[in-house]
Amino acid sequence: MTAFPDLAQRHRRALHVHCYRMVGSFTEADDLVQETLLRAWRARDSFNQVDGEAGLRRWLYRIATNACLDHLRSSTRKVVSYHSFAEVPWLQPYPDRLLDELVADDATPDEAVTSKETIALGYLALIQLLPPRQRAIFLLREALGWSAAETASLLKMSVAAINSALQRARETIERHASSTPSDAVRAPSEEERTVLQAFIDAHQGTDPRASVALLCEDARVTMPPHPLCYEGVDRLAALIAGAAQMGEWRLVTAWANRQPAAVSYLRRPNDREFRAFKIDVLRIRDRRIQEITTFEGRLVELFGLPAVLP
Repeated sequence: MTAFPDLAQRHRRALHVHCYRMVGSFTEADDLVQETLLRAWRARDSFNQVDGEAGLRRWLYRIATNACLDHLRSSTRKVVSYHSFAEVPWLQPYPDRLLDELVADDATPDEAVTSKETIALGYLALIQLLPPRQRAIFLLREALGWSAAETASLLKMSVAAINSALQRARETIERHASSTPSDAVRAPSEEERTVLQAFIDAHQGTDPRASVALLCEDARVTMPPHPLCYEGVDRLAALIAGAAQMGEWRLVTAWANRQPAAVSYLRRPNDREFRAFKIDVLRIRDRRIQEITTFEGRLVELFGLPAVLP
């Protein structure tokens, strides 16, 4: 099949999002997509070309799902209970610019696949509570809209077993969903844009009071992969004041997981350049910041931004 590599590559981004949902890590999803395409190439003679593009997509999803399940089985990590992102240290952001590429690609499903409802950080963290096979079933049915029969065929299970596992997964998600509200909004709201700009202005202006004024009383900050969780405006005020003393800040607007975000560059005293320091992803409620998830600056390349600014 001489055209196989090109056909498979058309689905690369969709497979990457699927693997990302399964494992919660962008960089691990990279490795899993590579593994998926390698497995697909080795098994290319078993694919029936008569099934066409839709058949190829189902076949690749089968391989990707099994690659993720193998990866999760070999891992010792597990989320036993869930309160904050501090309990999911492997969590990483997914830049909206890459999600937009997926939506624009004719080979991919409709825009609902990358809606905020199924890609927000809270959603990603919640599904990490599910056992691997149950997680696969939940994602195939809920995020991708596969039928019970299609899912059963992929995982080589009965339809009854699929429906039972899906019900258990839904019950688990519902028990914890109140801590991570989400919605199906796909485009940034004006409220999110306004609060994000105010966050950037206050941070760049090293104005701790303005930064604190943007927070809900019960605001929370976590910093994956570090097991740190700061809750309440009083605790966060001290954290913000400390950041203001670190040097000069420059922030660049970004969007991740269909949420407002900012990449922060820091120029420390006696340094000539601004260096990528962190990526803040915001969750906004009633024109205030409910949660800030701070990721390491080394992930800035995912956003197509440089590590250093002059």
